[in-house]
Order: sequence, then C-alpha cells, then structure tokens
Amino acid sequence: MFNFIFRRALSSFGVLLVATFLIYVLVDVAIDPLAELRTSTAPNKEALIQERITLLQLDVPSPIRYFGWLAGVAGCFIGQCDFGSAWSTNQQVSDILVSSLIVTIKLVTVATVLAMILGIAVGVVSALRQYTGFDYTMVFISFLLYSLPSFWVAVLLKQWGAIGFNDFLADPHVGAPTIIVLAVIAGIVWQAMFAGDFKRRSVVFGASTVVTAGILFYVLGTGWLLNPSLGPVVIALTAAAAGVALTAIMAGLRNRRALYSALATGVFAGVVWYPMQFLFVNFSAALTLVFILVFIAVGVLAGWLFGGYDRRISMRVSGLTGLIGFGLLFIDRVMLAWQPYFNSSAINGRPIATLGSQTPGLKGSYWTHQLDSFTHLILPTIALVLISFAAYTRYSRASMLEVMNQDYVRTARAKGLSERVVIVRHAFRNSLIPLATIIPIDFAGILSGAVITERIFGWRGMGTMFLSGLDRNEIDPVMAYVLVIGAVAIIANFLADLLYAVLDPRIRVNA
Repeated sequence: MFNFIFRRALSSFGVLLVATFLIYVLVDVAIDPLAELRTSTAPNKEALIQERITLLQLDVPSPIRYFGWLAGVAGCFIGQCDFGSAWSTNQQVSDILVSSLIVTIKLVTVATVLAMILGIAVGVVSALRQYTGFDYTMVFISFLLYSLPSFWVAVLLKQWGAIGFNDFLADPHVGAPTIIVLAVIAGIVWQAMFAGDFKRRSVVFGASTVVTAGILFYVLGTGWLLNPSLGPVVIALTAAAAGVALTAIMAGLRNRRALYSALATGVFAGVVWYPMQFLFVNFSAALTLVFILVFIAVGVLAGWLFGGYDRRISMRVSGLTGLIGFGLLFIDRVMLAWQPYFNSSAINGRPIATLGSQTPGLKGSYWTHQLDSFTHLILPTIALVLISFAAYTRYSRASMLEVMNQDYVRTARAKGLSERVVIVRHAFRNSLIPLATIIPIDFAGILSGAVITERIFGWRGMGTMFLSGLDRNEIDPVMAYVLVIGAVAIIANFLADLLYAVLDPRIRVNA
C-alpha cells in the first residue's frame, strides 16, 4: 500500500508540474495585460505601460516567470502560500481562492450528493423493473434532462421556481381538482415502483393516492407553507419509517432486532424534540457536527443493546436512522425561523432568492442565516441536480442490468438466498464498481465551477474566478484555479482506485 501511494503521488506530482507549466505558457500567450493601456489616450501612456510591465515582469520570459510563481506556491508547505495577486483589484489570489472555493464546495456538495443518491436509487429500481412503464418513463426523463441546456433550465427555474413561487406564497391556494390530479400522479408513480400482481399494485396506488391527497389538503388548508414546522410526532413517525425502510434494504424485515433498534432510534428523535429546543438556542456549525456524532452514537448503541445474531447490521441500521432523526430535528428548527425571515425587510415576503449566495444586510439568529443559505441554494442546486441525476440514472441502470445477468447472481438465487440478499449484497455492490470511477471524477469536474449556473444565479465560485481572470487578463487567478482543479482531479482518481478495492475484494491496490 505504501509503495502504491508513493508511486502514485510521485507520478501525479510530475503530471501536475507539466500541466501547470504548459497552461501557464499558453495563458500568457493568450492574454494581454496591456490591452486597455494600448488604446488609452492618457498623456503618460508610455509611462503607465512601462510601470505595468515592471509590475507584472512582462519583460521576463514566461517559463522563468512560471518558476517564480511555482516558488510562491511551494511556500504552502511551510505555511506561506503565495498564489500571486489580482493586479486589477489589488487583491491577493489566495484570498479570492478561499472565498471562491468555499462558495463552490457549498453549492457542489449538496447538488452532487443529492444527484448521486436519487440517480442511483432510481437507476437501480428502473433496472429491477426493466421493460415496465416505470422503466420506460425514467429512460425518457433521463434522456430529456440530459439533453436540456443548463442555461435554459436555470432561467426557467428563476421564472417559475422563484418568481412564480414567491407570487404563489402571497395567496397559497390550490383547487381540489388540481390536488386530486397530483395525488393520482403520485399514486401512479409509487405503484410503478413496486413489483407484484395487480392486487398489490392497486393497494399501493390507492394508499399512496390517499396519503398524498391528505398531505396536500392539510398543507394548503392549514397555511402550513406560511408557518412550516414538523413537530415531535411527525419527526418520530418519519424517522421510524426511514428506519423501517433501511431495515428492509440492509437487513430484511425478518431481522426483528434490527427493526426494533431502528424504530427505537426513530422514536428517540421525536422524544428529544422538546429538550433540543433549548439546546438549539445558542447553536453553531461546530455543535451541529457534535450532535450528528451524538445521534449516530445513540443509534449504534441501540443496535448493540438490541443485539441479534448479527449486531453489526443492527448497529448500522439504527446508526443511519439516528443520523436521519437529527437531520429532521435540524430541518424542523430551521423551519421555525421562517416567519421572522419571511417578514424581514431584507426579504420582503419573497424568500426564494434568484441571485447570490446570501442576502445582503440580513439580520437575525444563526437559524435565520441557515434558512437564508438554504433558500439561496434551492434553485442552483436543482439546476445541477437535474442534469447530474440523468447521468447517474443511466449509468446505474446500465451497470445494474449487466450485473443481474452475471453467473454469481444466478448462483446466489440457486442457493436459495432471498431476493433482497441477492440484490443488495451481490448485485448492487458490484454494480457500484463502474460508478466508483464516475463519481469522484464527476465531483472534481463540477468543483471546477458550474460556470453557467454560477453566472446566472450570481454565485462567485471557482468558475467565476476563472472567467474573471481571463476577462481581466490576469494570469495568477487562472493558474490558482488550474492548480486546485488539477490537484482535486488527481485525488479523485486516487480515491477511485481505493474504492475499487473496497467494493471488490479481488482488486488490490498493491498488485
């Protein structure tokens, strides 16, 4: 393992050096820092040109200037990073890089995780329901979303997801026929996801239609959209339902110990709702991480106490249930900040933002600012998720179909294993091997900056920093962008190699 890491690190370092050198030289040829001075009518034009040549060392060949830039970057190893400066704004590139990287990570992480979870889940279900109405519908939607231009999606989201929804919140009313149509559509979708005979699918259709209609009538009839909250009962029921679903997937509902531990952890999330309100008063990001670990630990402890023939499965199921329970508590507390946020002068009754990553001049508590971050994330996240979701759906469906036809899957069925064990432990895990290549590299690609999405929604991330550097003929911001993205791409490829060994024991990284 050590030899493998050493060889990869050495070769990656060489690749990064060559790539940054070539790009530095090419960018230096492509840009002209003296462009606006050449057309200037100032009486001291020649003096200004000479001053800038001296400032940027333009009289020095670009390969030599590259090594000067590289020496500044090498200072990061001793805590003295120098990525150069943006001379047009007199800012250090390191300051611009940190702020841009934080904004992009904030946007990309949420979008990538959501697209990955939803895309893989839908792709697997589509493969298991091959040649059904659900499969054909998902294939059509995937190709449709994949072919949509991102700028068009972003503009439509601003028009209907922000402007239209903000107008709707002024009078949130929907007629009964519309609710019934939406409920029937939801019923059709849910019954298509379940296998079985006509009777079972009819039961699923009827139950999901009634539940969806009931939820919509309650939300619109009680004004929930203007004063949203979950409450302890909904949190307990939702967390318990998530625990049941996780048990069904990971352990099987016949594993009563795992089921009981997950249910107990879900109920725990609802029980602690009231004392958590006091703990949420002076909350912070650091405490959020602490409580995530606490709720996971509570779930793991519950799984260990309930035990069973395989304690590890019970601990994993209830641990994930605890994580979901805290997530629901956190969302509920953010919802309680809706009224002061909605009525603040900075928001003025239009909470879904169309520009920027935060509202300027907004005052309020930690929870108000959290809610503000979420409202600004909604539209760009949806824009990125829709396109990435389509790709993940297609990849996961194709991979799952290929795996389901393998000999070891037929052997597992012939041994009498349950369908859940065959799918989850044999087929699904092996279907993730091709995705282990795509996901890290895709994350690195999106981290390079969702340039169009950032421009349309006014997010100043990595893509904006790169384009601004080119527009202003500044080489240092462009090189900082290239360095970070190159390093992330190398790390992503390395993580993909490690994931191969985790998913497939036959693969060894030191082979």
